[in-house]
Amino acid sequence: MDARSRPVVIAGGGIAGLTAALAFAQRGFAVEVYEQAARLETVGAGIQLSPNATHVLAELGVLDRLLPRAVKPEAVVLKDASSLRERARIPLGALAEQRWRAPYLTAHRADVQAALLAQVAASAGIRLVTGATLKDVSISGKSILSAFDHDGTEIQPDGSLLVGADGVWSKVRQLPGLAGKSRFTGELAWRVTVAADSPAGRTFASAGAAGCVTAFLHSGFHLIAYPVSAGEAINLVAFTAGERIAEDWSGHADPAILTGALKGAAPALAKLIAEAGTWLAWPLHAVDQKSAWTLPQGVALIGDAAHAMTPFAAQGAGMAIEDAATLAACIAMGSADIAHALTNWEHQRKPRIAKVARRGALNHLAWHASGPLALGRNLVLALRPPQRLAGDLDWLYGWRAPNTGAARQV
Repeated sequence: MDARSRPVVIAGGGIAGLTAALAFAQRGFAVEVYEQAARLETVGAGIQLSPNATHVLAELGVLDRLLPRAVKPEAVVLKDASSLRERARIPLGALAEQRWRAPYLTAHRADVQAALLAQVAASAGIRLVTGATLKDVSISGKSILSAFDHDGTEIQPDGSLLVGADGVWSKVRQLPGLAGKSRFTGELAWRVTVAADSPAGRTFASAGAAGCVTAFLHSGFHLIAYPVSAGEAINLVAFTAGERIAEDWSGHADPAILTGALKGAAPALAKLIAEAGTWLAWPLHAVDQKSAWTLPQGVALIGDAAHAMTPFAAQGAGMAIEDAATLAACIAMGSADIAHALTNWEHQRKPRIAKVARRGALNHLAWHASGPLALGRNLVLALRPPQRLAGDLDWLYGWRAPNTGAARQV
């Protein structure tokens, strides 16, 4: 039976789920998206979308809706958190579009989700159900059965494929044969958004790189800052070691953990942390990279549900968007045999996800370096010109989805 004979069922209406809905609908599939939140309110704040993701959004009709509220940063600038000295600069802006044929964007997550929702509303064949909590998923013979609670009424969609886009604490991932629960990595992310014209915004302007993504490097923490909301706000996110806290995206941890990590940092950064107000913390979780993402009965995990990783390559959203596009393409090409199509998709995606995870681990090591390792890092960065640093990312940012042209480098 062809997969198009029944709808694709997607659990989760975040970036991964909505992108998957658009990608499947574009290929002629009926799609049903079930989201547990009664209203699609965003969590977190800023998000970085590199060209490997924005080219997918362009092909799905989302990019034009997002651009008015997004920012095209001129560069990624690495700075020493103690001296505020610039260590390296990776050019973006117009050079990124020329090199990787799509823009590098920073945006507020709410603006990204609003653009996706607007395109979903304008697309035929997509049904979005909010306030629908996934209660049960089971396997019966060669079929997958799912049940959602919608205002006390049980919905049992009859789909050809169940896509688990339900995030790092995925319920779909609890099925036998998949990874089960995620694990706490021992690190916390601290996030806040400040107005560009606020005291904190002005302090950042004196310490950071205007119109850029700025990464402040320090042995005890690193801080990433970039403009969002058409430049009206600055997103700040800091990473420290910490104890496990509640498993949600807006948890609270002792702010002394963050301030204590600043030892030796420039006074301007301590001032920025204090002026920014209340920082929300969340625990960084990861999923076993060796675990399966698919089941032959017709289940696929995408995004954080499949491969949650630490965000040090700034590719969480990017990999979710890639997953969505490639999964829809593989199922469309192999719709008569979903099990085989799912196996092919997983085999294609896993090496790239593993490479991105390794890049994130390398970034973390370099950004938190101290002593001789930090000196070596600084020397390497000083010897590599900006264009060479950009070239190191061709494999990542130059990626293209199937049937959309060749990437610079696989």
